[in-house]
Amino acid sequence: MTVEVKSRGKGSGSLVAKVEEALRGAIVSGTYQPGERLPSEIELTEAHGVSRTVIREAVTALRCDGLVEVRQGAGIFVLKAEVAAPAPPKLDRARLSSDLEILEIRTPLEIEAAGLAAQRRSPAQEEAIFDCHARLLELIEANQSIREADLALHMAIADATNNPLFTQFLEMHGPAVIPQSRVVSDNRGADQTAYRRLIHKEHEALVLAISDGDEKAARAAMQVHLRGSQSRYRDLLRDMRGLTAG
Repeated sequence: MTVEVKSRGKGSGSLVAKVEEALRGAIVSGTYQPGERLPSEIELTEAHGVSRTVIREAVTALRCDGLVEVRQGAGIFVLKAEVAAPAPPKLDRARLSSDLEILEIRTPLEIEAAGLAAQRRSPAQEEAIFDCHARLLELIEANQSIREADLALHMAIADATNNPLFTQFLEMHGPAVIPQSRVVSDNRGADQTAYRRLIHKEHEALVLAISDGDEKAARAAMQVHLRGSQSRYRDLLRDMRGLTAG
């Protein structure tokens, strides 16, 4: 069973980067002041001549950098300078927490988020989840990294809970919450593609459950996905050390 999603034109990644750069420049230059609300999603779509998905992905990137916050029902707001200040360069996240530690803490939180998303998602949030899932498949077929798109999908699910604390947790850790890009090395193309398609299949079950409003199935699908991620990462650690199961 496959998910029906809207097709998107080629070069969507470059469009996201273009919109992100434009909005970032406007914020840094002071065109949009701290505390000021950005134009609505529809207005940004018309102003930049792109789809809502492109706008959402660009805004997600700005959120991850601490430049803006999305307030449910109110809009997108520029954060104060002290909040939006960039983190120190070359921060070694491994010193703060390992990938396994992050996966372990993500699991109960995101299982709950999946169940709440199935109950609470609005039509627009459901569409955003579908768009993120479609983007993952596009990148897989183009043999490109899915790490950022993977994070965007989990962010969309967290957003659909309508509880901002779920999205804040993912934003706090950024791309570090998605360790999958290191599970299979880039020089093993066939294995990399197979791995990415497995991730996509797990996401598909999750997306369908949320779309169906099936809280129980959504929780189960998220548990399978994140428990599987932990298992695969432990297998990688054993392989790196030359260990095999007894």
